[in-house]
Amino acid sequence: QLKLVESGGGLVQPGGSLRLSCTASGFSLDVYAVGWFRQAPGKEREGVSVLTNDDGSTYYDESVKGRFTIGRDNAKNTVYLQMNNLKPEDTAVYTCAADRLGVVLSGPTGQYEHWGQGTQVTVSS
Repeated sequence: QLKLVESGGGLVQPGGSLRLSCTASGFSLDVYAVGWFRQAPGKEREGVSVLTNDDGSTYYDESVKGRFTIGRDNAKNTVYLQMNNLKPEDTAVYTCAADRLGVVLSGPTGQYEHWGQGTQVTVSS
């Protein structure tokens, strides 16, 4: 069965850190572009960060630049999202998507091959 599973979400105080993982089973994630998206209650889903599968370029939404880092751990078939200096406005369900043809921060997302089920991140004191 081909699937993506996110983990690492939780409750953290403002200024804290979390590391999200997006782990693939049934396929090798290293040949896929992977993106992290988030959706807060009452808001549209937005792109947070993308890691390409051609040259390993990384892209970040302006709201997370300098605070979030995306990377691969091929030994674990995982793409992670290291989130530092978290803010209450980062509260959302975070979901990863993977596609061999690429993932982008904005625009339609329904075409991506694989999606995880999401993990809740809550930033609150």
